[in-house]
Amino acid sequence: MPASAPLHPDLATVSALLRDAARAEILPRAQAPQPHLKADGTWVTAADLAMQTRVQRELAALWPAIPLLGEEMPATEQQRLMAEEAAAPDGPGLWVLDPLDGTSNFSAGLPVFGPSLAWIRGGKVQLGVVVDVMRDEVFAAALGAGAWLNGQPLRVPPAPPPLAKTIACIDFKRLSAPLATQLATRPPYSSQRSIGSVALDWCWVAAGRFHLYLHGSQGLWDYAAGSLILSEAGGHSQTLDGQSVFNNSLDKRSAVCAGDATLFAQWTQWVTQAATAI
Repeated sequence: MPASAPLHPDLATVSALLRDAARAEILPRAQAPQPHLKADGTWVTAADLAMQTRVQRELAALWPAIPLLGEEMPATEQQRLMAEEAAAPDGPGLWVLDPLDGTSNFSAGLPVFGPSLAWIRGGKVQLGVVVDVMRDEVFAAALGAGAWLNGQPLRVPPAPPPLAKTIACIDFKRLSAPLATQLATRPPYSSQRSIGSVALDWCWVAAGRFHLYLHGSQGLWDYAAGSLILSEAGGHSQTLDGQSVFNNSLDKRSAVCAGDATLFAQWTQWVTQAATAI
């Protein structure tokens, strides 16, 4: 380990590493992404692969005992790493990386994408960093210590609008037909968006850009960092069945979120009722 590296991962070092890597590996490739489809039907680009390789190398140079689980790894390797972390709560932990969340946006030239990195240890997300590459925004959080946006404290806005005047971020394609139908025909909010990056969805709720959020199925690398950022900013989340979104596994997870506690209670009640409506 280099003499200058902290003994344990610290948020400032991790944030700078991820931001610098994104500037070097993602930004120069944005004009010619050259996407191709993976076997699972999702997109991947050279930027995804270069970013994962670089971040893995640089984290290993600073903290060699902590392995990295990346989205672009084989599923068998991901499962092995997750099982080892879960079996060793007092161990060094595990990095979880989405090297480029929003690859479809990146491939189409839509300027909403970026990497997401979390450090999991002891069954909890300890650190989380998400970089919005085109806006040059770094969202970051440390468990029990707060959240930040470009180094400034990040808190959900204190005075949200009433539910009927809110802006919601909704991913329709992963919701059940009854719930999607209810949202399409009698939404409780004023307007709806979908930006195509789960990691930034969470961060934008934390920043008050969205008041409500609903997504039917997310991967661990999609939500691990963002869920910590929202929580440390004072926001609220749960799955569609009322559980904690993070459960220290590779299970796909739904997410119902809001920045404000009152809105969260109203939103979860509406979603629960709509999901069972005939």
